[in-house]
Amino acid sequence: MANILRLFGNYEGKRMRIAILEDDPSQSELLSHWLMSAGYEVRVFAQGEELLTSLEPNRFDALLVDWNLPGVSGVEVLERVRRGNPWLPAIFCTARSTEGDAVKALRAGADAYLRKPLRKLELLERVQSVLRRGRHFEEPNELTGIEPFRVDLERRTIVLDGSSLDLTVKDFDLAVLFLRNIDRLLPREHIRGLVWGPAAVSSRTLDTHVSRIREKLKLTPEHGWSLAAVYGHGYRLERVEARTLAGQKQPGKSRRQPAIA
Repeated sequence: MANILRLFGNYEGKRMRIAILEDDPSQSELLSHWLMSAGYEVRVFAQGEELLTSLEPNRFDALLVDWNLPGVSGVEVLERVRRGNPWLPAIFCTARSTEGDAVKALRAGADAYLRKPLRKLELLERVQSVLRRGRHFEEPNELTGIEPFRVDLERRTIVLDGSSLDLTVKDFDLAVLFLRNIDRLLPREHIRGLVWGPAAVSSRTLDTHVSRIREKLKLTPEHGWSLAAVYGHGYRLERVEARTLAGQKQPGKSRRQPAIA
């Protein structure tokens, strides 16, 4: 079991570094033990300001964040982290258990929300999962694994079916944000902050841009994608099984299927 767990803490020969923001010594000691036994390097912070100051000279691959802290709360810390590092994976580990708390943490930019008491294997698997999704290595010139799209980040172009798409600056930024975060719920405020920065942008403007890239990139079910609004939260891009177009029949079924909106 020990050898299996140590596989968690390494990625292509690199030992992952995890920062823990937790003011309870017993909790931070337990989390440190679990993570180090799985091969991770760990550094513990008891206060949010201490972690924020340390992020500049240090490079971490993921954060574990508690909510109730002296001084700055975990939510405030994550909001400040996201302004300078939108891709650093972060997991909330907290005793707060209401749905509203989870939504607030996700809107602040959390990748996952775990309720205490924590379970070792679940935590390790969640850490591994967010590390796979996160942008914790130097950015390549191209995004990979998002066929049929070819995204050149340096030239700021997206090619689909051999043709370069006609995209505005914001269209490109928004498209890349979704393609980097497939299957992840992106809160509206998170999208606004990453694409428009401090500029005031209305919900209608955001919805218009999302609708435009949905059309331009063909992010629709008949093309194997779903870019859908999650009511009250934000948007999520997912891969889906291609559905039949209007007027076609599913194999083995006699009833006509409704057209895709």
